[in-house]
Order: sequence, then structure tokens, then C-alpha cells
Amino acid sequence: MLSFTIALFVLIFGYIFYGKFVSKVFGQDPARVTPVHTHADGVDFVALPTWKIFLIQFLNIAGLGPIFGAIMGVMFGPAAFLWIVFGTIFAGAVHDYLSGMLSLRNNGASLPEIVGNELGNGVKNAMRVFALLLMILVGAVFVYNPADLLAMLTPESLDRLFWIVAIFAYYLLATLLPIDKLIGKLYPLFGIALLFMAVGIMVGLYIHYSDMPEIWSEFYNHKTDPDANPIFPMMFVSIACGAISGFHATQSPMMARCLKNEKHGRPVFYGAMVAEGIVALIWAAAAITFTHGYNGLQEFLGNGSPAVLVNDISKSWLGTFGGILAILGVIAAPITSGDTALRSARLIAADFMNVRQAKIVKRLAITIPIFVVCFIVMLMPYDALWRYFAWCNQVLAVFTLWTLTVYLAREKKLYIITLVPALFMTAVTVTYILFAPEGVGALTDKLWGVKIAYEWALGIGLVISAVFLLMFTRFLRMLRLN
Repeated sequence: MLSFTIALFVLIFGYIFYGKFVSKVFGQDPARVTPVHTHADGVDFVALPTWKIFLIQFLNIAGLGPIFGAIMGVMFGPAAFLWIVFGTIFAGAVHDYLSGMLSLRNNGASLPEIVGNELGNGVKNAMRVFALLLMILVGAVFVYNPADLLAMLTPESLDRLFWIVAIFAYYLLATLLPIDKLIGKLYPLFGIALLFMAVGIMVGLYIHYSDMPEIWSEFYNHKTDPDANPIFPMMFVSIACGAISGFHATQSPMMARCLKNEKHGRPVFYGAMVAEGIVALIWAAAAITFTHGYNGLQEFLGNGSPAVLVNDISKSWLGTFGGILAILGVIAAPITSGDTALRSARLIAADFMNVRQAKIVKRLAITIPIFVVCFIVMLMPYDALWRYFAWCNQVLAVFTLWTLTVYLAREKKLYIITLVPALFMTAVTVTYILFAPEGVGALTDKLWGVKIAYEWALGIGLVISAVFLLMFTRFLRMLRLN
């Protein structure tokens, strides 16, 4: 329990001190006019209270990631706790804050436009397609689980298909309506519920702490097949939300269009990511404690799902009210990630087509094709959708981190704060793509019977990261010459 408490305080102090340091490096300017004052349209550029923006941002980026991802990822052992803490402070929160603030400085521009400004038009066009497809993939992925659970909890006449249609109808409203009409009213309530549940579980941890191993004990990979699931790179992709996730950078521009002052950027962007890290830390510890250790958790997950474990923990430690919160979280959290993903898809498409979104007809013209593609994507097997979302998500984080690094270098600011995470996540992502079951190695194995060995995947990942570093070094020399 001591190590959990230390980790919790490190996250909090990370926000207070390192978050303040990062905001100084960026150079936030409270006197600078924000896009909501210059581009107000009553739809996407709408001034909202800071506390609401924080809760909306938190729910946008959280979903079920810091709960399910932490529960499954903690089987990598104590290293998972270290990644949640230090990944959040030095990678995820920096990534979220700077991408949000860069959008704020560029009139609320979506991520592909920001990437293109720093890395060139070729990368911009590739990112437009990649980010748009990823948002559609997220929208499709986060329909199945809540639809299945709602079908189980309601009469047989309200089957899975009914709830898929109902969720899609809600998605459409959330994508089209002004941000303060539906999202601005519902999200703060759901965000408070998710945070309240996490605090309740944390209190339960301090009551039932005797079964929680300290971080410095049992320090090894607890996966049943560690050779097939090495900590590097598998853990760093499995625990994305709660450490670093590229998806977050696609959500920040929505809130950048609602911020009234740059000084609110740190609590909204850096703060929401730290809050997500705390939620992930709590649920990782709760999973281990409730099941009496790593072996117990492995046995539980072999017979049940993370959703069942969340429900059991909540009911056991928080009673009936906890059970209600658990069901609400498992249903609402993925839906609130899916709808904002599709809203982001609309904004990304509108930005690169230069179509203003004040009129409903223009919003419909962009939204309907996006929803048609999303429905087609949903016809793919769910497992395949989820696996490809995982590594695509971290590919997006890599591009965002390199974009931020180039921006800071151009502005003659301390680029090391993003360069180190960029190099690390480049190596992680390349290694994962080559080695993971859904990666290139699986394809070569299927086509030619040749699977890429872990050592080769790791070596190539490190080489690619080194090549990127050399390219960046050359870029720095060009900057100095100019």
C-alpha cells in the first residue's frame, strides 16, 4: 500500500510541478485572444466554463481505457504501475497539453492540420486520411460492448440490433448538435460519476490493502506466456489510455475551441490526463487486490471479462450504488468516446475541405458519409477492429510527438521534453507492429511461413528510432544555418 500511495502523490506532484514547467516551456499567454472569441459560431466554437471543459476532456480521453486497459495491462507486473505514473507525467500529459495548446494557437485546428504545419503537406494529407479512418474505427469499436450490455439488461424485444441503432442515433445527435446542447450537459454528469467511482474504489483499496503487493515485490512479467508478451513493447501499447494515447490529440481541438483563456490549458489538457492516470492506477491496484494477487487476477480473467471484474469490485466495495455506477461507467464511457470520435471526424473532414460548420446542411453533408463508412467498418470482426485500433492509436501518438518536437525546435524552446518520449514511442510502436500477433510478423508468417523474431523486431525498432533522431539532428542544423 505504501508504493501505491507514493505513486498517487507522484502523479499529483507531477501535475503541480512538471505540468507548470511544461506550460512555461510552451509559453502560455493569458492575454492572448483564444479562438472561441474570434471564431464563435454557436456550434463548435462555444465558450464553456473551465470545469465543464475539464470534465468533457476527461471523459473524451478516458472511456474504458484507463479501467479495462489497466486491469489487463497490470498482468505485466509492477512495471505497469511505473509506466502509468511516469508515462502519464512525462509522455501522455505533455503530449495532450502541447497538442491542445498548439490547436489553441492555430484557431482550434484539428490534428492533421497541426501536423502538416510542422511536418509538411505530404505528411498532412497522409494524416488526414489516417486520423479520419482512426476516428471512424473508434466510433465502430465502442458500439458493441454497450449494445451487448444494454441488451442483457433490457427485455428480449430490445435486442443487440435495437441498441446498436439507438447508439448510432445518439452518435448522430452528438456529432451534429452544438457542443453545449448535448455533450456540454451530459458529459459533466458522466465525468463526475466516473471520478466518484474511482475515488470510492480508492477508499476500498485502503480498507482491503492487505492483499496488495508492493511495486518493488514480485518485479517480473506475470503474463502466462511472457515470451509472446514481452514488456517491451506489448505493455506500452496495452496500457495506452492511462499513460499515452494518440487518440487524445484528436479530442483536444474540440476543447481548444471552447477555452476562454490560455491559462486554463494546463488544468484542462495536462490535468485531465493526470486524472486519467490516477484512475488507471486505482483500477490496476484494485484488480490485483480484489483477486488476491497476480495469480488470482490471471485466473479471474481466464474465466471472466474485465467488465465482470469491474462490476464485482464495485458491488463488493461500494454496494448497490457502486453496482449502478459500474454499469453506468461500462455503458456510458465507451459511448462517450465513440460519439466524440465521430464528432472529431466531422471536424477533421471539415478542416481539410475548408467547409464552415455553422449551418446544419453542411454538417449533414460531411456527417452522413462518415456514418456510412463507420457502419461498413462495423461489419468487420470486433477482435480485429480492437487489435488494429491499439497500434494505430500509438502510431498517431508518435506522429504527434514528433510534430510537437519540431514545433518546439522551430520556436527555440526546450524540445527535449517531447524528443525523448518521441524516440521511445517510435521504438515501441515499430517493434510492436513487427512483433505483435496483429502486426507484420503475423502477415509474413501467414504468407511465407516466416515469423519476425522478437530480437529482429526490437533491433529494427531501435534502428528506426535512431534514424528519426539523425533526421531531427539534421533538421536542427538547417534551423541554425537559417
